[in-house]
Amino acid sequence: MQVGAFEAKNTLGALLDRVEQGEEIVITRHGRPVARLAPCATTVDREAAKAALARIRTRARAQGAASIPWETLKADRDAGRP
Repeated sequence: MQVGAFEAKNTLGALLDRVEQGEEIVITRHGRPVARLAPCATTVDREAAKAALARIRTRARAQGAASIPWETLKADRDAGRP
């Protein structure tokens, strides 16, 4: 759904009710999209996150990532930063 900025300002409460129900709303200014109202992310599934971390660690060990010195990893991470 799209609404103009003026309408969004005047009906914010109703728009938030719709967003709370799962709808996304695009706010436009002079017909151009400028913002999006979207539901907040749901809670994190900690068990799924732990399982993903375990898979990442297992894959990293299998590929020898554990043998890369921390200073090398840190330099690669910081490369190109001002």
